[in-house]
Amino acid sequence: MEQRDQRPGVLLVLSAAVLWGTVGPAQVLAGSAVGPAALGGARILLGGLVLAAAVLATDPASVRALTARRWPALLAASAATATFQTAFLMSVASTGAAVATAVTFGIVPVATGVAERIAFGTRLSRRWAAGTVCAILGCVVLVVPAGGVQVDVAGAALGVVAGGCFGVYTVAAKHLIGHGASMPAAVAVTLLVGGTVLAPWTLAALPALTAPGTLALVLWLGPVTAAAAYWFFVTGLRRVSAATAGTLSLVEPLVATGLAVLVLGERLSAPVTAGAILLLGGLVIVTRRASPEKRALRSAV
Repeated sequence: MEQRDQRPGVLLVLSAAVLWGTVGPAQVLAGSAVGPAALGGARILLGGLVLAAAVLATDPASVRALTARRWPALLAASAATATFQTAFLMSVASTGAAVATAVTFGIVPVATGVAERIAFGTRLSRRWAAGTVCAILGCVVLVVPAGGVQVDVAGAALGVVAGGCFGVYTVAAKHLIGHGASMPAAVAVTLLVGGTVLAPWTLAALPALTAPGTLALVLWLGPVTAAAAYWFFVTGLRRVSAATAGTLSLVEPLVATGLAVLVLGERLSAPVTAGAILLLGGLVIVTRRASPEKRALRSAV
């Protein structure tokens, strides 16, 4: 079924990745002095409130349907969400938006594929492997051109942690989908729980969060890059595998790089262009549908 019509899912996951790609550049552009934990907490808490309000207004029964059997996966997704927010934003603050985004989302496809293999026993196809390697190489090339860039080791390590957490979140969400959970309600819960974990840092920074520039940043990050993006992502997960979704998320560094050029004034070089082409080529390989003959052969095996 996934092979039959995965295009809507691909488009939804790509839409989520495009919105996530604005997070790092928006943080740099705003120039906020608020710490990563406080900013990440504000983002997912506000996003969770927006999504919860929408769910309660349209389908309140779906919240009650999140029974105790769903909570292990919900808690895993919540912990991954909170850790991802803090680690990624700390990575951006330490080593810059471009490097942090490339490291984080270079790890995501591998982490997601391995986690899906462990959790569900899903076979990772050669096409997925080839496309993922191509896309990750594109991510690396996107960062390499800036010869003067100083890569902070701790910041890069935080990016690795964030990428691993994204993989855990994706597989936990796929588990919830497979067990019939209402995903808008589940996402609202994971964002709210994750935001609650980070609430002490968010509340301590409340005066700084209400400064005009930072407030505008939070109003973009919460409703748009948390509520809307996560909703797009989990809806798309109904039609694509977790491993494929992880690879599609590599659009995020491409968007971040494009915004760095268009908005932050960074220079577009030939290697950056080559990296973008490699990355896009990898995504095409991963999302390209197999021929009818190959699909028939697989179904016969």
